[in-house]
Amino acid sequence: MTKIKACLFDLDGVIVDTAKYHYLAWRRLAKELGFDFTEEHNERLKGISRMDSLEILLEVGGLTLDENVKVKLAEKKNNWYCEYIAKMTPDEILPGTKEFLELLRGNKIKIALGSASKNSMSILTNVGLVNHFDAIVDGNNITHAKPDPQVFLLGAKELGVAPEECVVFEDARAGIEAAINAGMYSVGIGDPKILNKANIVVSSLKEMTLEKLNSQIYCKGA
Repeated sequence: MTKIKACLFDLDGVIVDTAKYHYLAWRRLAKELGFDFTEEHNERLKGISRMDSLEILLEVGGLTLDENVKVKLAEKKNNWYCEYIAKMTPDEILPGTKEFLELLRGNKIKIALGSASKNSMSILTNVGLVNHFDAIVDGNNITHAKPDPQVFLLGAKELGVAPEECVVFEDARAGIEAAINAGMYSVGIGDPKILNKANIVVSSLKEMTLEKLNSQIYCKGA
């Protein structure tokens, strides 16, 4: 048997719902630039970096801008986003998340964050979850966005655990693909039709138990 020794979690849409704040900031930027940015458009931004997200937004608006302007726009969006997340409280932790993290810790399973966000420390501090993680790898540590596996491979390295002994919890297709590319198991949080490449799909961490993790994730080794 290959035993799971570590769990790696995406942040947005898995631990907390900061996706709504990203959307509000991106939509605000789009309106300033003269076009509408819908929730459907926003789906394309899940799990990818800030600059890649900006490129998609500009594509939606049919705009081509030089790099200096794009950097300033990304900073403006992030400043608005930071204003929103500065008001976050522990009440915004998604259902079942804290309980599941504590269950893992109680069973000596290591825990890491693997997020494209550059604001993960601020968010985790505001909601009171920093101490629940053994390692935090985010947009400040990585150079390649999901579906590149870099963020999860770095997380496993920080934890001192082999990739095949890790499970990734993700709400985005790009994140599930990153887990697969890293040689890890994956649990999708959300729509089974979108996350159909995951080993398991649940609606939230409230559904997760060690029994479910063991029975559906463990596999026979060579």
